[in-house]
Amino acid sequence: MKKLKLAVIGGGSSYTPELIEGVIKRADRLPVAQIDLVDIDAGREKLEIVTRLAQRMVSKAGLDITVRATLDRREAIKDASFIMTQLRVGGLAARARDERIPLKYNVIGQETTGPGGLAKALRTIPVLLDICHDIEELAPDAWLINFTNPAGMVTEAITKYTKVKALGLCNVPIHMHHDVAKAFNVDFDRIKTTFAGLNHLVWMSDVRLDGKDITGDLIEKLCDGAHMNMNNIHESPWDPDFLRGLGVIPCPYHRYFYMQDEMLAEEQEAAKSKGTRAEQVMKTEEELFELYRDPNLDIKPPQLEKRGGAYYSDVSLNLVDSLFNDTGMINVVNTVNNGAISNMPDDCVVEISSVIDSGGAHPISMGELAENQIGLARSVKSYESLAVEAAVHGDYSKALQALTANPLIPSAKIAKSILDDILEQNADYLPQFDLKK
Repeated sequence: MKKLKLAVIGGGSSYTPELIEGVIKRADRLPVAQIDLVDIDAGREKLEIVTRLAQRMVSKAGLDITVRATLDRREAIKDASFIMTQLRVGGLAARARDERIPLKYNVIGQETTGPGGLAKALRTIPVLLDICHDIEELAPDAWLINFTNPAGMVTEAITKYTKVKALGLCNVPIHMHHDVAKAFNVDFDRIKTTFAGLNHLVWMSDVRLDGKDITGDLIEKLCDGAHMNMNNIHESPWDPDFLRGLGVIPCPYHRYFYMQDEMLAEEQEAAKSKGTRAEQVMKTEEELFELYRDPNLDIKPPQLEKRGGAYYSDVSLNLVDSLFNDTGMINVVNTVNNGAISNMPDDCVVEISSVIDSGGAHPISMGELAENQIGLARSVKSYESLAVEAAVHGDYSKALQALTANPLIPSAKIAKSILDDILEQNADYLPQFDLKK
């Protein structure tokens, strides 16, 4: 059987133990021989700490897998079978700015939704395209599994501007699937779900328990206060009349659009009292890396789930399993629409339930998104497509049009003020823009 080499770009991330656990759990199905963890020089210390923990985890499992730390991205990519990207350009400090800049203008400040997502896309997309150029040269047959946010926009840029075989991933759908199982107190595998929409704007429908449609029952549970949320998002209860009328289950990130006033008020209060989400995560990261330093630690610590990465290993390694073993399993991925959502553009990237085999993702045809979904989806997709062009070409006008198109922005005037603030505070990470004018 062919031996696999994995390259993890952003290997010094606190999420990496999740990936290692996923590889260990699937050792009988994935013949991984080598894992190269890659980072930049500024992340050298964290990379070394994570690598030592990963080596201890592999050793405890009794597996013959070489885990290496390297700052040489091209060396790691060369001859890799799967390349995983989980990087954050500018680190958590940049994320904190992404969250605080919009709040100055009474606009939602979140790392992937609204202006924060634009800022992150502008910094991130050029770096991912540069990585893809290395993949085209050094590992043209490899699959790129992208976990880097904003995952939908990053994946769209890759599919439009490179030849790399790429799929985008998010742990929101699998998290929602687990929450359904918990709400009905049944095993995960007894639940079947269908997802369609955009990254961090995906709706769940046709929820089934042992083949029986329980979508309406789930909506009633949510109306009665059942939990379905992510650690990084404030949980305000859904309005029952609204949720029943919607007829499908929105993901937690929909709260930024459907409950904008409540979410903005919570963010503003949190920013004053305990800090933005990024500033809170910085503290969690310090605690995690203190744990990772312990030479006796040889498992993924349970505290990692506080970081927001729950089920990361399952969603990512299930996808690798499906691609490598040609399983035909259904995974929720970010991929080119190709008519699966018939009232969205064929060439745009959507987040959708797809059959995965060795040929890649085959999105399941969903027909049209309902009238009460498609307006928001089209508006956000217009923003995303414009943002991708702005990031690739350093186009100020496209960036301004992108922000103005975003439903969270109240006016073109505020969009311009926020954009100028973003460009000024991120100048070191935006070489594609001419910021000397």
